[in-house]
Amino acid sequence: MRSGDLTPVYVPAVQDEAIRDLSRAREDTLHDLKTAKFRLKAFLLRHDIRYTGRATWGPAHLRWLSEVVCPTPAQQIVFQEYVRAVTEHTERLQRLEQELHEQVTAWRLCPVVDALQALRGVQFTVAVTTVAELGDLTRFANPRQLMNYLGLTPAEYSSGERRRQGGITKTGNSHARRALVEGAWAYRYPAKVSRHLQLRLEKLPKPIQDVSWKAQVRLCKRYRQLSARGKNPNQIVVAIARELSAFMWAIAQQVPVTA
Repeated sequence: MRSGDLTPVYVPAVQDEAIRDLSRAREDTLHDLKTAKFRLKAFLLRHDIRYTGRATWGPAHLRWLSEVVCPTPAQQIVFQEYVRAVTEHTERLQRLEQELHEQVTAWRLCPVVDALQALRGVQFTVAVTTVAELGDLTRFANPRQLMNYLGLTPAEYSSGERRRQGGITKTGNSHARRALVEGAWAYRYPAKVSRHLQLRLEKLPKPIQDVSWKAQVRLCKRYRQLSARGKNPNQIVVAIARELSAFMWAIAQQVPVTA
């Protein structure tokens, strides 16, 4: 330690871990809800019971589900249990999301969560997941360290003068990486300040608003350039997510965080 050979390790505070557990519980519930919906749809499809409407899981679809009658009493019981599972997971997800909103307001990193929502595609869920998993973003000396921690940098296969890169390393925190990739899809459209984004920007300082617009212009242009080169959309979105994390780091540098 005296010679400086030891690498310091980031230890999250108790409250930071609590918010992270709540965020992961919401993510697990969302996964369970998707699984329950898939099972219900698969059951109906096996018995050739098809919904002829447009959007699923809306009011019209739920009314249609309440009128479904299966061929046998046993199958009707199975159907009702699948519907009940979807309802229970939906209510559980709503409870966790409401609790997450309430708990974050008293969190020391709440200003960072609010500031990150200045970025397009980074709404409350993505911002909370990222900060809860990574903690204080200012602990990274530069954006490259953050990208490496997220596993969004290409793997290296080099020998001598030959340099060869593969897919992303996928090391580090998978929860934050998944949230960033999800938010990066918003940049496939032209740069624009939507009504919802404008409402979030109005509460933030001018420097953060400038970073938000700079990110939009660069990332939307980057998506078009990579798309014109014939890149796969999934590869493009990962590249956008990598640069998006750098803009998150830049915003976090301007937000004071209490210990």
